[in-house]
Amino acid sequence: MTMAKIEKLLAQIRKNPNDVNFTDLVKICNHYFGEPRQEGTSHCVYKTPWAGNPRVNIQEKNGKAKFYQVKQVLEAIDKIKEIEDEEL
Repeated sequence: MTMAKIEKLLAQIRKNPNDVNFTDLVKICNHYFGEPRQEGTSHCVYKTPWAGNPRVNIQEKNGKAKFYQVKQVLEAIDKIKEIEDEEL
């Protein structure tokens, strides 16, 4: 996906985090975190670049992403962007 499409999808998710298609969240996670280190089960686990609990875990429920996991993904993306801004 192009960066413009990712940003548009991310904006839609931020606008309505309660109704996110799981496949859309996977696209966002793959872009920001790389390929999941675990997939093919009910969970996709992504590694993040900081110490502590460096992972994002998402799972599908009836084709949708769970709200609290969408929130965690958005927080992790914000943290990544914060780190990138500090490095500039």
